[in-house]
Amino acid sequence: MRRFIVITIVLLFAVPALAAHRHLEKEYQMAWCNKRGGIQEYRLDDGARVDCLLPEYAVEFDFAPKWAECIGQALYYGKKTDRHPACVLILEGNEDEAFIERLRITATQTGVKWWTMDGRDLK
Repeated sequence: MRRFIVITIVLLFAVPALAAHRHLEKEYQMAWCNKRGGIQEYRLDDGARVDCLLPEYAVEFDFAPKWAECIGQALYYGKKTDRHPACVLILEGNEDEAFIERLRITATQTGVKWWTMDGRDLK
């Protein structure tokens, strides 16, 4: 019984810490998109949603470890909306620097425009 309690306590405190972000993706999306006068959560005919639709860009937001998903979704949204694909990579710490380089290399090859944001951009 004691072992069960210890494991439960560890899981209660460890799992949320691993999954938590400093801010929600939606907070970054709203701040960035509103500043540029874009349409948030633009729904496509297949039910997919573009995080921020601008006159020139279809923009996807993702946290740095999901850089590849950001590019893939941006490419799809760009095709579906007849706009240039774009990503906003959300950075939360120094460990995210490696993901910027991966995004940069791949975005250059695929024609995806990209920007970064961090918590300071929400103030």
